[in-house]
Amino acid sequence: MQRYLKVIGLGGSMRANSSSLAALRVALDGAAEAEAEVELIDLRSLALPFYNQEIASPPSEATLLADKAYHAHGLLWASPMYHGTVSGSFKNALDWLQLLSDREPAFLTDKVIGLISVAGGVQGIQAVNTMEFAVRALRGWAVPLVVPIAQAWQAFDDRGRPRDPGVEKQLLTLGKEVTRVAGLMTQGVAIDPAAECAAAARTAQGASA
Repeated sequence: MQRYLKVIGLGGSMRANSSSLAALRVALDGAAEAEAEVELIDLRSLALPFYNQEIASPPSEATLLADKAYHAHGLLWASPMYHGTVSGSFKNALDWLQLLSDREPAFLTDKVIGLISVAGGVQGIQAVNTMEFAVRALRGWAVPLVVPIAQAWQAFDDRGRPRDPGVEKQLLTLGKEVTRVAGLMTQGVAIDPAAECAAAARTAQGASA
């Protein structure tokens, strides 16, 4: 089967063994299983400078990020939770998507986005909430299935795979759902994108069981 859908994973942290990057890789595996072409954008490797709207010529790293995000059919975002919100490096990457303001359509209009957070404590939903606000601001659609991973310091093994089979199932399902809904929207089947994204919530119940 020819892979006509492209799903980009954006995230990670400045840590060499980033838990959010490990989670993102698993979710991308799910998208690949659903026949999407996948690509990982590791924020640590990308090394973006701080966003500055007064720069006359944007750095090549920022242009690359914006172009890849714009041409993707779906995206997966993953960030650690720091002090109740997303990391500075992740927010900085989103700020650079301002480069898409003059595109037609602008920003990430009608792109399907799946959200992942990892936290050292017992929950990480605040970071997911922050990302949901950003999705709306960028005119995208967030899949209702979100994956906040608690106690990330013990959530993954030495190979970067989730220790809990339930967490792995949720991440794989998220990647598949982003691909499924993005495929319907790309084909023009999903007349009501909100309804299609809401349908993913039913799948989320099964993944969480």
